[in-house]
Amino acid sequence: MNSGNTRCLETEVHDALSKSPYLVRKRVNCEARDGRVVLRGEVGTYFQKQMATEVLRSVDGIDEIENHLEVIWR
Repeated sequence: MNSGNTRCLETEVHDALSKSPYLVRKRVNCEARDGRVVLRGEVGTYFQKQMATEVLRSVDGIDEIENHLEVIWR
């Protein structure tokens, strides 16, 4: 996958995450390369962490999701 496709996939991932009502105002960053997405950042619950993965299952072009989100209770 070239860098243009990588940017496109990252854009699609950011769009999908930003549309999720479970992840509003959460600090979630992603890296996408060759169909692999790595999530990093902080969320408030384990449910939100799982929902980040579930949201991305519907995005075309993703073959693998690594969820490294940290749950920070506030």
